[in-house]
Amino acid sequence: MKLKIKKNDRVMVIAGREKGKIGKVLKVIPEKDRAIVEKINLVKRHTRPNQKGQGGIVEKEAPITLSNLMVMCGKCNQAVRVGAKALEDGRSVRVCKKCGQELEA
Repeated sequence: MKLKIKKNDRVMVIAGREKGKIGKVLKVIPEKDRAIVEKINLVKRHTRPNQKGQGGIVEKEAPITLSNLMVMCGKCNQAVRVGAKALEDGRSVRVCKKCGQELEA
């Protein structure tokens, strides 16, 4: 299945405890249908000290399900559904379903 969310997209969380928050996609994990979004779904991990650095409680982003995310359109400035459109040169681009604008990235 082709994913509609890609790295560096601005997305809004539409479900769960982080509902309504907006962030940038740092990584997409297609095998698990999940993405890591900047400053969203933060969890605390207790780490041991090692040669790389000191231990302690580290706060980092946990993966969030793709079905709980919607892409933000730059023109509409809203969370929108994503469609696909074929260009004359044969390339396929993602488009906003509300205004028809091509989504960058």
